[in-house]
Amino acid sequence: MPASPDTASDLDDISFLGRLSEALSTRIEEQTRPLFDAAGITVPVRSCSLLTALGEAGEASAAELARTLGQSHQLVMQKCPALLRLGLITQHPDPGDARRKMFRLTHAGRDQLARIDAYSERISDVYRTLFEEVGDVHGAILRALNALEARPLSERARE
Repeated sequence: MPASPDTASDLDDISFLGRLSEALSTRIEEQTRPLFDAAGITVPVRSCSLLTALGEAGEASAAELARTLGQSHQLVMQKCPALLRLGLITQHPDPGDARRKMFRLTHAGRDQLARIDAYSERISDVYRTLFEEVGDVHGAILRALNALEARPLSERARE
């Protein structure tokens, strides 16, 4: 893979697979933001799955959302302030446990979720076209994640 001006040449080294994956994620995020703007989506790109999970749950705690998304509680909590500031979610104490905060979508949040759903249909076609060009990146990532779940790198390194 030839290095581009904004991609360090050491990314060509297979041992930097994690960094290369981050570079792909960053590139997708950078190129998604203008598409979101055109679609009237104000949600931070990396918070869409959180908004989707909350929409499906109706109401949930950060711990519940973290479990649903397979993310850390801390990461979910880091995303919530922006969503609160944008008026997309509300937060209130759990009546059964005042220490626990519950989140739910606002009307604006439901509107954004509908925009994300419409966008997702369109971008899926764009990704399919990309995959015709470069191969099924989505499937490869899912297979790699599943393989690492089944047998972590530490186990593989001992072989």
